[in-house]
Amino acid sequence: MDWYEKLSKYFPIEEMKSKEHMELLLKEKGDVYHKDEGPSHVLMYAEFDTFIFIDYVWVSAKTRGQGIGHKLIEKLKRRNKPIILEVEPVDYDDTDTEKRLHFYKREGFTHAQSIGYNRRSLATNEENAMEILYWSPNDESEEVIFEQMRKMYESIHTYKDKELYGQAYQPVDEVLTYDEDRESQDILAGLEKNQVK
Repeated sequence: MDWYEKLSKYFPIEEMKSKEHMELLLKEKGDVYHKDEGPSHVLMYAEFDTFIFIDYVWVSAKTRGQGIGHKLIEKLKRRNKPIILEVEPVDYDDTDTEKRLHFYKREGFTHAQSIGYNRRSLATNEENAMEILYWSPNDESEEVIFEQMRKMYESIHTYKDKELYGQAYQPVDEVLTYDEDRESQDILAGLEKNQVK
């Protein structure tokens, strides 16, 4: 099984970029977009001057709980930049979503409650609400994280989208919103009540 198959078996179709998209990013944006791959993991991420965006992290089910995910995150933290990622809200029918949130909470990530993120999937044509988590070594504000997400969306998610998919993703202003009064519960704080066994 190659790296793309591993990711596409684990992540929902609406969250997956095409293999062609990811290979193009690695080839044409290789100074920013990276793949860290080993026998038990695949990490796809974009590193910009002022932040890192984690696109996908996969750890083999056989090796989960052995600290591989922690080591991957620690390696990125050593670069001393904010780390941003997108997560699905908790789906109680899918225990992986909750386990993922517990993992990022243990790693010191914060839920960016002021940032709304809603994107239509080109694969399913359905609206996908996601939440933004971030880790910051210097207490960056959510407004700074929002601006970094905008940059990532325009340079990574929508890179050559018309050429690759035959249609464009929505413009960034339709997808990402910043509102300090956004009614959003902290998805990480809510985890205590529903501990995963």
